[in-house]
Amino acid sequence: MLRIVFRFSVILGLLLPTRADAQPHLVSKNGSAMGTEVRISVFTEDDEGANRAMDEAFEEIQRIESLMTTWHDSEVFRVNTSAGIEPVKVSDETLDVVEMAERISKLSDGAFDVTYYGMRGLWKFDEDLEAKLPDPAEVKRRLKLINYRDLVIDRAHHTLFLKRKGMAMNLGGIAKGYAVDRATAILKRAGYGNAIVQAGGDLMCSGSKGGAPWGAGIRDPRGGRSDVFAMLRLIDHAFSTAGDYERFFILKGKRYHHIIDPKTGYPATKSRSVTLYAPTALLADALDDAVFILGWKRGFELIDQIDEVGAVVVDAENRVHVSKRIKDKVDLLKNPSPGI
Repeated sequence: MLRIVFRFSVILGLLLPTRADAQPHLVSKNGSAMGTEVRISVFTEDDEGANRAMDEAFEEIQRIESLMTTWHDSEVFRVNTSAGIEPVKVSDETLDVVEMAERISKLSDGAFDVTYYGMRGLWKFDEDLEAKLPDPAEVKRRLKLINYRDLVIDRAHHTLFLKRKGMAMNLGGIAKGYAVDRATAILKRAGYGNAIVQAGGDLMCSGSKGGAPWGAGIRDPRGGRSDVFAMLRLIDHAFSTAGDYERFFILKGKRYHHIIDPKTGYPATKSRSVTLYAPTALLADALDDAVFILGWKRGFELIDQIDEVGAVVVDAENRVHVSKRIKDKVDLLKNPSPGI
């Protein structure tokens, strides 16, 4: 959690045919939304129509951001400012996303918890700031504000309520996945079912690449930005990666990163990266953080309960683990690089 992604966590292996008139080819657009880079690509013969559909998909992502951001006035922002005071009416969409978050929180015994945002401001991973640990006493105090059970979902009245003052929620660990799914639905409705929508480390590979699987590279956690140690083949499935290399600092030989364990208030220690394979980007986005925090053993027990879900984990000792459902979809290219 405390997950703010500024760089892509995946590298797409797009082995496309040579372009010729009237032959399918890749048409792409780039942009920014939800605090990260967004790229939409469509495999099509119709550039003009695909560009119109991609514009609509970008607008959809921006609309969802306006509902769920914590950076300015939004439904989530109003829930936070009303914590301990009164319930706040929200849209069905926000309720849907929060209900999915609650489901994953229950399945993961609180490893995924959108109320982690009670820790906001304590950890700073900006490159221009001095590497510094927060006050342990303040971490302990803030931990009392984290409990997904204290986020009340009232579907009948369309409201959300945080029970105690000082509590706060953040959907950054799940909303990008929802936005990716919604953008994909826009493209499909417009007739572009073979496409990729990527927001940071979250992507949906809709359909296929001319009948062949899409190829997504899994980044080497201690390699360069374009280094991959494995490839995952996908047809009509989502892919999401959580890694300790996106925002971090190293202090006295130890890495501190942005994925905070809501039970300790400190960076999770059992994984270097987790890549989730799931039928929706919403599900993949929520589960990658949960598995990262739980570690591969408990994480695999969790995902094995959910249909069509698999994972590739690089653990804290730099060992690779591939869950049983996707062993035939993963090509391991090399061992991940060593390093702190």
